[in-house]
Amino acid sequence: MSAAADHEHDRDRDYEVLLARLYSAQRFGMKLQLDRMTSCLERLGWPQSRFSAVIQVAGTNGKGSTTAFTESMLRASGLRTGLYTSPHLSRLSERFRVGGEELAPEALLEADRAVACAAAAAGFDLTFFERLTAMAVWAFSNMGVEVAVLEVGMGGRLDATTAVGADVAAVTGVALDHQEHLGATLAEIAGEKAGIFRRGQLAVVGASGEAEAVPLLCNHARRAGVEALTVIDEAAIAAVPDQLGLFGAHQRANAASALAVVSHLEARLGRAIPPAARRRGLADCRLLGRMETIGDAPLVVVDGAHNPQAARALAAAARELRPAGRWVLVLAVSRDKDAGAISAELAGLADEIVVTETASDRALAAGAVADAVRAATPDRPVRRAPDVASALALARDLAGPDGAVLVAGSLFLAGEARQVLCGERADPRRVSDPLP
Repeated sequence: MSAAADHEHDRDRDYEVLLARLYSAQRFGMKLQLDRMTSCLERLGWPQSRFSAVIQVAGTNGKGSTTAFTESMLRASGLRTGLYTSPHLSRLSERFRVGGEELAPEALLEADRAVACAAAAAGFDLTFFERLTAMAVWAFSNMGVEVAVLEVGMGGRLDATTAVGADVAAVTGVALDHQEHLGATLAEIAGEKAGIFRRGQLAVVGASGEAEAVPLLCNHARRAGVEALTVIDEAAIAAVPDQLGLFGAHQRANAASALAVVSHLEARLGRAIPPAARRRGLADCRLLGRMETIGDAPLVVVDGAHNPQAARALAAAARELRPAGRWVLVLAVSRDKDAGAISAELAGLADEIVVTETASDRALAAGAVADAVRAATPDRPVRRAPDVASALALARDLAGPDGAVLVAGSLFLAGEARQVLCGERADPRRVSDPLP
C-alpha cells in the first residue's frame, strides 16, 4: 500500500472514531447552559477573538435560510466566511463551511483533537452540540475566517452558540415548537429565543414567525440594551430583490432579515457590502433540503419542514409549482414533533399520501404517522412504506411523469431522500442532535 493510501486509510479510520465518539456523546442529551462552553473556549484561547465579527441567528423557522443568505452575500463581497449550521442531512461536515466549502475530514479531526484536549483539561464532558460548536469556532479561527455566521441549535438564551458572543444577533421569528423545552406559550418561547440579545449588539427581529411574537421580541431586545434594532416589516420584504436562490414567497422575509444583518455588519466592520454583492449573494444562495428540486418526470421536491408553521409555508410555496398531474406527499415525522398539525397543513395539497419512517433514532413509527394523517385529513388515501427508498419509488409511480412528489416532515427524511435520489455521500455512522 502506498504512503498516500496509508494516509487515507488512517484518516478514514480516525474519522469513524470521531463519529463513534460523537455518537456516544449523544447520551449526554442537550444540557442548555453556557458554563461548559465558556470554560472550553477559554482553554482554547478564546478563538472567536480572532474574527472580525460574529453573527448569530435564532428563530423557530427561517434561521437556516437567513444564515445561508447572509453568508452568501458576505462571501460575494469578498469576505472569508465561516458558516455553522445544524442539523446535517447526510454528512457531519455539512455543518461546517469555510468560503462556501465543507470542511475536509482532516480539518474536522484537528478541531476535534483541540476541543477534546480543552475539555479534558477542564475535567468535564461536552454535550454533542457543545462539542461541535467548539469545533466550529476553533476550526474557523484556525482557517482565517473573518466573519463567522452561527445558527442557533435550540432556543437561544442557553444555546452553546451564545457562549461565543455576537456582534450582530437576529431572531427570525417565533412559532410553537419544542414547547416541552422552551415553554408552552409564544411569550415563553420568545423569551428563550430573544435570550441571544446582549447590551451593545446590533439586532434584527424578523418576520418569519407569528406576528404576535414580534413586539415580545422587540421588548426583550430593548431591555437587553441592544445598540440598534431593525424590525422587518412589509416595506423591508417588498424591497428584497426579485431573484432569490431559495424558492418560495416565505423566503423573502428570510432574505429581508439577512439584508438587515448585513447592513448592521457594515457598521461593525466599517466596510461596505456593495449592492451588487448583496444581489449576487441572494441569487446564488443554495440550501440543501429546503424546497429543493431533485428530480423531474415526476417533479420531486424535498423540504425539511418539521413544524406546523414551516409546513404551512411549504404548502403555499408548493402550490406555486402547479404540476399538470397528481401531487403525492411522502411524509415522515420525528416523534418529538406535532405529526397531526404537520399533516393538516400538508395533506390537503396531495392527491395521495405515502407515510414512512426514517432510520433516525428519533423517527415516529410509520403507523403512528398514518394515524395522524387520517385524523387530520380523513378524505385522503394513505399508503405505508417500510423505508424511505420504497416510499419514494411508490410515490413516483403514483404521481406519474406529469405529477409531482413532495417529500417533507423531517430533515432526516430530506437527508435520506437526497441519498436515494441524488446518490449523496453519507457518513458511515449516523449521528444527530439528541433529544433533550
